Amino acid sequence: MFVVNNFLMAVAQLLDFVLTAYMWIILGRAVISWVSADPYNPIVRFLYEATEPVLSRIRRYIPLSFGGLDFSPMILILAIMFVQSFLVQTLKQIAVGIG
Repeated sequence: MFVVNNFLMAVAQLLDFVLTAYMWIILGRAVISWVSADPYNPIVRFLYEATEPVLSRIRRYIPLSFGGLDFSPMILILAIMFVQSFLVQTLKQIAVGIG
């Protein structure tokens, strides 16, 4: 059973890392949107291409924009924090319970 325990713990840690990295990408995109960054810069293009599919979906279902401020990155960050608090912790507790 220790194999299943280690596997679930590894999945939980990997998911936590990926979600944290994506949260930093979203924060980078938000900072880039405040300044007039070069749209042809590869880093700027990566930030937009990595986040726009998810953010546009949020904007479509929850059109929150007040005074020119887009709240979709904040909603996405809150959703990521929820998944980290709920799903990652649940996987870790299941792994500990199995072991």
